[in-house]
Amino acid sequence: MAVREILEIGHPTLAARAQEVEVEAIGTPEVQGWIDDLIDTMRAANGAGIAANQVGIPYRLFTVEVRGDNPRYPYKPPIPLTILINPTITFLSDETFENYEGCLSVPNLRGAVTRHLEVSVSGYDRDGTHRSFDVRGYSAGTFQHENDHLDGILFPHRVTDSRTFCSWSAFSAFRQETFADRVRQLVERWGA
Repeated sequence: MAVREILEIGHPTLAARAQEVEVEAIGTPEVQGWIDDLIDTMRAANGAGIAANQVGIPYRLFTVEVRGDNPRYPYKPPIPLTILINPTITFLSDETFENYEGCLSVPNLRGAVTRHLEVSVSGYDRDGTHRSFDVRGYSAGTFQHENDHLDGILFPHRVTDSRTFCSWSAFSAFRQETFADRVRQLVERWGA
């Protein structure tokens, strides 16, 4: 287990589509080590998730976890530790919301991205079991963000209004309170 260096926007590994993980390889020490490193790196950086290619592993794998004590995202509802290998995401409705996103690979930048409110997520867990579940509400955006990484898409590529870009400190000072109110409304409606 190790905390790995997080690659930043512009690195070619982040811009490429990640490769599928062979299902038979999921239980190997190599893949299990990747998973442990992703968890350690995500937690050390106070991330809400991290994709394998963000730490130089060019495979389709990400982790998501939101704890109540995360200083980067105090308004995010909790998400238990989730590991997804070869994930797919399907939109369950056309309903969307504007999500102010940040990214460990895009330091000190936030911007508004349109995300779907209801998604179906499927993929393999770290034991090699295929799982499917639905995610609704604000938390759906977190899964979409991480899955985008695996296709070489970072949140700035999805921002349609460049005027929403701001630094972390400007977001905290001028936009976070209003945004957190919108998140609370989504959580009240959807429970997540």
